[in-house]
Amino acid sequence: MQRRLVLTNEGAGHPFRRTLPPPPAMPTAQAGDNDVRLFVLSFAAFFISFSTMIF
Repeated sequence: MQRRLVLTNEGAGHPFRRTLPPPPAMPTAQAGDNDVRLFVLSFAAFFISFSTMIF
């Protein structure tokens, strides 16, 4: 869960928070890239654990 630092209602909140600029937009991650990373990480973890059991 990502919350914005600056509140949308400017009447609410601490005065210091109202003086801060809005946070920069977060870049969106591509779903295909995330799937490949998860596969490679899982494969590497299995390979390391299996080869440790063998040797």
